[in-house]
Amino acid sequence: MNIISRLMRPQTVAVIGASADITKTAGRPVAYLLKHGFAGVVYPVNPKATEICGLACYPDIASLPTVPDVGIVLLGAERAHQAVKELAKIGCAAAIVLASGYTEVGEEGARRQAELIAAAGSMRILGPNTIGLVNITDRIVLSASGALEMDHFPSGAISLVSQSGGILGSLLARASARGIGLAKMISTSNEVDLELADFIDWLVDDEATKVIALYVETVRDSQKFRAAALRAKQAGKPIVAFKIGRSEAGAKAAISHTGALAGSDRMYDALFQQTGILRAQRFDELLDMPTALATGRTLRGNRVAILTSTGGAGTLVSDALGVTGFETPPPDAQAAAKLRALQKGDHAALDRNPIDVTLAGLQPELLKGAITAVLESPMYDALVVIVGASALAMPELMSNAIKSCMVVSDKPILAYISPHAPHIGSLLTQAGVPAFSAPESCSAALSAMLYASQHKRECLVASSSATEPLTEPSSNQARHSLDEEQAKQLFAKFGIPIVREVVVTSPEQAKVMADSVGGRAVLKILSSDILHKSDVGGVAINVSAEAIGARLQQMTQDVKNRAGITPTRFLVQEQVSGGTEIILGMHRDVLGVAILLGMGGVTAELLQDTTLRLLPPQGGLSKATAREMIQSLKTWPLLDGYRGRPKSDVQALIQAIVAFSEMVAALGERLLEAEINPLFVLERGQGVKAADGIVVLAGNTLI
Repeated sequence: MNIISRLMRPQTVAVIGASADITKTAGRPVAYLLKHGFAGVVYPVNPKATEICGLACYPDIASLPTVPDVGIVLLGAERAHQAVKELAKIGCAAAIVLASGYTEVGEEGARRQAELIAAAGSMRILGPNTIGLVNITDRIVLSASGALEMDHFPSGAISLVSQSGGILGSLLARASARGIGLAKMISTSNEVDLELADFIDWLVDDEATKVIALYVETVRDSQKFRAAALRAKQAGKPIVAFKIGRSEAGAKAAISHTGALAGSDRMYDALFQQTGILRAQRFDELLDMPTALATGRTLRGNRVAILTSTGGAGTLVSDALGVTGFETPPPDAQAAAKLRALQKGDHAALDRNPIDVTLAGLQPELLKGAITAVLESPMYDALVVIVGASALAMPELMSNAIKSCMVVSDKPILAYISPHAPHIGSLLTQAGVPAFSAPESCSAALSAMLYASQHKRECLVASSSATEPLTEPSSNQARHSLDEEQAKQLFAKFGIPIVREVVVTSPEQAKVMADSVGGRAVLKILSSDILHKSDVGGVAINVSAEAIGARLQQMTQDVKNRAGITPTRFLVQEQVSGGTEIILGMHRDVLGVAILLGMGGVTAELLQDTTLRLLPPQGGLSKATAREMIQSLKTWPLLDGYRGRPKSDVQALIQAIVAFSEMVAALGERLLEAEINPLFVLERGQGVKAADGIVVLAGNTLI
């Protein structure tokens, strides 16, 4: 048994600082262990007591008769490290430190946290500042949270891991009220040692866990998290994550457009997407989605039948489904005939969807017949049953009627509770029919099921790079920017086509070179100090050879006036006509390095039609990933021949994305920022051309 297994399923638990008063926080852990049926041995430790809750109490850790698997440390932050050191000394597997007052309170707290880590040595720590953990499957409660006062927790297939202890208690209370069964609950909090990834990895092998739910504040080790999430993906265990911190005050200042477009929250989107994690957009979805996924039913398409006895509620659900891309087609002829045979009269609308079965709420046999007809129909992939006010009088009849039909098909069946009737929702959920009190919850649950069924289980395959990573610099090296010509030469070195261009220093040279690139040209200042050239008047497009000399002189004066710098070098570039402007960049933060793709040009930040993919641990992106990025853009149709527009050279764009990503991987941490904007994607067969570029390096060595 590994150490985390000993933490999750201990045979012996020592409670350090236990109180004989069960109304106090320090009195709860022993009381909860006994109350909820812990089958192992509990050792209360308190020098001022001889007995707690009928158990012998020990004066100190050294007096314990055997080495515990887990020690729950209830002492304050100023003394907790002493208990941790003593537990480690006798060979305890893990300690749960509940005290607060560590890094969350500042410099003094950080000192205490370092002291705690040193005291633990090789012993594992959960916390500090945690409420502990609850193994509902095995009736093991290692916590002091008041949320555990309830007598019974529904046992189920969903395990929750939260970086907030209070949120975990909130989720437990909400889940219990809704009849949602849980398997394991872990509060990782400050994560001085054990973190989200450790428990994801352990839960992958836990037979009781079918779905993993995460409350995420930050991911401290992105590679470890990624590896654990991919293990869950391969094992077919969906992960649903609610990540706080979406409302960033703004993207941090950066030289490239990419820095503004790829904020920290966008990086989490990329991490979750690439590891198959479903992101809950609302807090209630952190229970809604896992509840639906835990049924194990497969949603094979987006066509949903809605059975209702109340028109307004049916419309609410239909509208919520439509917003998220689901279809609600009318019954096919065979299903409609079966429905008509069940209910006579003109009071039911059986030729449309929502399907109005007015008397079903009072006649369980009619409801069962309608559900069966819909589930057997090839027209539908899922069913939502509207539970109206008529069910208030006989909730068991409604619940049993729906439950009895579940053997007809493996299609998902959900319930929307129209009146405020939590007891009916709980009854249905416990019967295996996820029940929701908001129409949006129905659409979120079905969206999660559709995503889970369609998401590929294969791990991301990194494309191999022929270039060995260069030596990475120390973090305190200086930054320096390449000028545009140097940046594009670097891109060309990695196989990215660039526009024809020449460096000039005088109006006369500019005229000669403009003639050489076709008579009409783009004129730019060339400076590593001014990278956003258009902001200071340093770019002129479609300039004739005759006018380019005068335009260079005017540009020199404009830039001097606006930026206080007199440019001495200029680029004369070919004027690219046609094509679609794309932005291709990289972004680095604590989660890793991401490649950004989007619609480019001067409106890149205005349109913000972008997508991100994190680089794999080695090499660049695969061609398949590059294609997926392109097709995920809202403006993808513009590249694919929208309304008669010529199709773009998508294959060349794929090659450019892969080449750019391999450049980023090869340069490693030497590369701080890089961007091509615009990258012109020409008509099919004509390739791509990088027309502008930014590269910022660490250190002072040119590539």
